[in-house]
Amino acid sequence: MAALRRLITGNPKHSSLIPPTLLICRRGIASKLFVGGLSFFTTEKGLLDAFSQYGQVMEAKIVTDRVSGKSKGFGFVTYASEDEAEKAITRMDGKALNGRVIFVDYAKPISNLGGSPIARGPPDPITKN
Repeated sequence: MAALRRLITGNPKHSSLIPPTLLICRRGIASKLFVGGLSFFTTEKGLLDAFSQYGQVMEAKIVTDRVSGKSKGFGFVTYASEDEAEKAITRMDGKALNGRVIFVDYAKPISNLGGSPIARGPPDPITKN
C-alpha cells in the first residue's frame, strides 16, 4: 500500500503510469455512466468523442466478448464531475449514435457476481419418511 501511495503522491513525472480509474477512486468525485444500445461498430474513440462535448471524460470503455473480441453493445463513460455526467445523461439519453438509439444512465455498482452455484455432481437422493 505504501508503494501505491508513493506512486500517487510521489514523483509527478511518473503520474502517467497510474491508470485514470485509480485516480478516480482516490478523488471520489467521478461519475461513471452506463451506455447501452451501442452499435457493434462504435469504437472507444467514437464513444469518447461523442461524450467529451459535455465535459471532461476520464475514461470511455466498450465491453467486449472475451473470446471473439467483439463489442457486447454496451460500455461505460467516466466523467470528472457529477455535473458533467448529469448533463451527458440529459443530452445523450435517447439520441442516435452510429445509427442506433442509445440509453444512458448512472452505472450501478457490481453487487452479486456469484449468481447460481455451479453443480458439483449428481444431486443428493431424496429420502421419504
